[in-house]
Amino acid sequence: MYLLVKNVHILTVLISVVLLTFRFVLMLRDSGKKHHRFLNVFPHVNDSVLLLSGVYLIYLTGSLPFTSSAPWLTEKLMCVVAYIALGLYALKFGKTKWLRTFAFLGALGWIFMAGHISMTKVPTFM
Repeated sequence: MYLLVKNVHILTVLISVVLLTFRFVLMLRDSGKKHHRFLNVFPHVNDSVLLLSGVYLIYLTGSLPFTSSAPWLTEKLMCVVAYIALGLYALKFGKTKWLRTFAFLGALGWIFMAGHISMTKVPTFM
């Protein structure tokens, strides 16, 4: 069961990054397709599956964030929060395309850092 949930979690992370990249490119091109129903609904469905699989992995492994037993998980969650915040700025709240581009690149950096922490189980910042 663990392996299945872990693979679903990894797949939804990859889908999230692909969707962010695709939506970002559409935003840069000022494409009307960025308001397509699929692109307004599916990211929320994917993120819900991502969140649920993450919570279930926490349950299966017994690793708890914000405790001394799994500081790497706390750092991973903080990286995910940064990814979400910068992704929102890149897609919705950025004033210029230049700032949105830096936010997008920052979001990618944070999600890659979260992946690195997940694979090594070694906290980087604390």
